[in-house]
Amino acid sequence: MPGGRWSEVVRYPDPAIEIVHPSFARYRLNAAHVEVLATGFRWAEGPVWFGDQRCLFFSDIPNNAILRWSEETGLATEFRKPSNNANGHTRDRQGRLVSCEHGSRSVTRTEHDGRISTVASHFEGKRLNSPNDLVVKSDDSIWFTDPPFGILGFYEGERAPRELPTDVYRIDGVTGAATRVASGIQRPNGLAFSPDERILYIVESGSEPRTIRAFGVSQDGRSLDGGRLFYRCAPGETPDGFRVDLDGNLWCGWGMGEGLDGVCVFNPEGEVIGRIHLPIRCANLAFGGRHRNRLFMTCGTMLMSLYTAAQGATWPDAPVTRGETHP
Repeated sequence: MPGGRWSEVVRYPDPAIEIVHPSFARYRLNAAHVEVLATGFRWAEGPVWFGDQRCLFFSDIPNNAILRWSEETGLATEFRKPSNNANGHTRDRQGRLVSCEHGSRSVTRTEHDGRISTVASHFEGKRLNSPNDLVVKSDDSIWFTDPPFGILGFYEGERAPRELPTDVYRIDGVTGAATRVASGIQRPNGLAFSPDERILYIVESGSEPRTIRAFGVSQDGRSLDGGRLFYRCAPGETPDGFRVDLDGNLWCGWGMGEGLDGVCVFNPEGEVIGRIHLPIRCANLAFGGRHRNRLFMTCGTMLMSLYTAAQGATWPDAPVTRGETHP
């Protein structure tokens, strides 16, 4: 169902948008506020924008569904059910939906004719755990995280034994071969490339406290270095999924608990510069809209959005500069 704001009164500038460092002020639109676009989900995740369709695809993992929110109608409708407990989504350079599925323990692709093909389900003869989040690089390679969340119980998948460590993988865009690019990460979760694709950021959700790590990408774009600490969370802070803007800032889904729920924004140096305070934890987010300046946030039972003065990053060989449009 379409929504509005969780309260009846909206003030400008929206007090939910906190400028932690003066550098964040340039990204806040004083006449924009957090909007509730749709409600009624169990655990919304994995948003991805399709500009040519003017819509956002996202998951409701426990309800075993992929939803489609239309910018034209303002409605969220069922796109696919069952979805194999789909979680994260992205779009490849051919305009196809690429998805992580807990239920099938695989990465899949929705072809232009509607067929669903399996991109990866095993590594070295063993089943993947439960692919969680993924990104497509400019060379058509698919990078994804493989924590065990979808096989721990029956709420977001099917309980099953783990066959592989919780690693990060790359699927070659030409051969389709899978390689392990990062190991030793405890339950890797959200991931995103810097705008120039020289850094891959990964949330390590199994460490105590959680961390965000930054890995250098090799010159040929096929491997990562040993990584470094980008941000160490305070106890209770729970980063999940995130995306990067054209200036290299990380916009991270955040929780959990009073005063922590929402979005935390970091500059490329790992400093917190802004926050978007929400009444519920934000699991994941994506930039979209005509100018890629609308932040869509999947937040438990809600889908929310906020217009910003930032623009989401895209592939470096097809860059978006401020004011231009891109699907």
